Amino acid sequence: MEQNAAEIMLTLGLADRMAGTAYQTDPVLPALRESYDRVPVLARQYPGREALLAEKPDFVYSMRASAFAPEAAGARQDLAKLGIPAYLSSNDCENQADIPATAEFEAIFKEIGDIASIFGVPDRGRTVVAGLSERLEAAERSAPRDLDATVMWYYSGTRTPAIAGSTGLPATITALLGVRNAFADVARQWTEGSWEEIASRDPDVIVLADLTRGGDGDSAEAKKRFLREDPVASKLTAVKNDRFIVVPGSSVDPSVRSVTAVEQVGQGLARLYG
Repeated sequence: MEQNAAEIMLTLGLADRMAGTAYQTDPVLPALRESYDRVPVLARQYPGREALLAEKPDFVYSMRASAFAPEAAGARQDLAKLGIPAYLSSNDCENQADIPATAEFEAIFKEIGDIASIFGVPDRGRTVVAGLSERLEAAERSAPRDLDATVMWYYSGTRTPAIAGSTGLPATITALLGVRNAFADVARQWTEGSWEEIASRDPDVIVLADLTRGGDGDSAEAKKRFLREDPVASKLTAVKNDRFIVVPGSSVDPSVRSVTAVEQVGQGLARLYG
């Protein structure tokens, strides 16, 4: 139902089992581009219930509860009544109280294994997870240590920016790399921040999610322009010192790209702090 779910399927070699995909936020991984192009794109964002059912799926897979909103695919329970099971990633839930307190890589790896098993290719799942685990361990080992730095993760928006709190994947990556999350006291995956509040926390480094949706403050370059021109944001320590690290937008949500985010942020910190 969105790019991250599609890329897990494609990484497992399951393009021929996909009736459709939707909600692309970034350029597809180059290694998956050819197989992605063979999958019908049902909608720019989430397809509605009728568009989804028209494809006669046997299974619906999403990483976001919003895919099962009334204006999208509809409730998972309603799909189940039609004989269509729906898998929702453990990092999200229709009931906010059921969302885990942290987003862990073990949960991402389990999800890859779940999807591989559902489609009868468990060995592929184990191979993918083994490769990602090896890269994650290497990224942790090579990251600079003992940095006295505070990091803010900036996802989208300008007037009301979406900033990472303490329960999402950015917080997990920040902890793995041994630096501090500027919004560690906010118990949410993402929160709507204000520039006055951000200024009071004055992060040393800003991680910019690079999105290609075309919305307000989506691309990394649009974020940089805003940060350098806004009278409040331009005075931030990170902005004055040009301490930006850019990661693909899709990598900051649990996915096959999440290890790449660890690698890129670790490399970015090494570049900024020597």
